[in-house]
Amino acid sequence: MSAFQSLLGKETGVVYKYLLIGLLGLLCAGCGGNPYLDASLDPAEFEGKDKAWFEENWGKPSGKSARFFGGETWVYSRISGGESRFPYFNFSPNQCRINLDFDKEGKLEDYDYTDC
Repeated sequence: MSAFQSLLGKETGVVYKYLLIGLLGLLCAGCGGNPYLDASLDPAEFEGKDKAWFEENWGKPSGKSARFFGGETWVYSRISGGESRFPYFNFSPNQCRINLDFDKEGKLEDYDYTDC
């Protein structure tokens, strides 16, 4: 094997590595979350909204549980869109689950969500 061929082989490996890194970056960028929900909950966390505010504006939560170090976790389950399947035109809804973590004083401390 000549020096040129071994150099070309090394460059091809580098190109494949950069291509793989780029594809992984695009994949991660597509999994960024729900910008509309983040735009609603980020200011609520920053402004220290409390349980009463969420109950007034979002309604009663689907479930509540105590947190280990005090406070409470509220869970909201909502339907957010869905998809129709072709053969029978059945509608399959997406179940959105929002978890709100409140501190001991009842202020929003953290949140997360899935399938929204």
